[in-house]
Amino acid sequence: MNKEIQTVIKLQIQAGKANPAPPVGPALGQHGIPIQDFCTQFNDKTRDKMGEIIPVEITVYTDRSFSFICKTPPASFLIKKELGLKKGSGVPQKDKVGSITVEQLENVAKVKMPDLNANTLEAAVKIIAGTAKRMGIETPDLV
Repeated sequence: MNKEIQTVIKLQIQAGKANPAPPVGPALGQHGIPIQDFCTQFNDKTRDKMGEIIPVEITVYTDRSFSFICKTPPASFLIKKELGLKKGSGVPQKDKVGSITVEQLENVAKVKMPDLNANTLEAAVKIIAGTAKRMGIETPDLV
C-alpha cells in the first residue's frame, strides 16, 4: 500500500545533533510530525559522521508518518575540510584563500558522487573545481 505524500522538507542539520530547536522543530511541527522521533532516528543514523553538515530530505505523508534520506555533505563543506579552511573568500575574484590539487578535488568528488549529476569522476571533479573556484580557491586547469 502506497502512502500519499503531503510534502517534502529539505534541511541541513549537523550530524548526530538534531534537536527540536529551530530549524528542525518548526519545520516538522507545522506538518504534525513527532519531532523527537525524527531527531532520535536522524542522530542514530548520522552518529558516525559527527561534525559534518548533512542535508536531509524528509518525506511527510498524509497520515503524519515520515521517512527521510540523508545526502552527502555540501561540496563547499567537503572542500573546506579537505584543505583545513575555516571559510571561503568573501571576494573570490580578488582574494584567494588557498589552492587545491587534482588529487584533493578527486577525494571530494568521490564522496560527493552519489548526489552529483555526473556520470564520470572527471565530470564530478570539474563540478567540484567550479565550487572551489567560487569559494576563492585556486584550482588546477582541467581540460
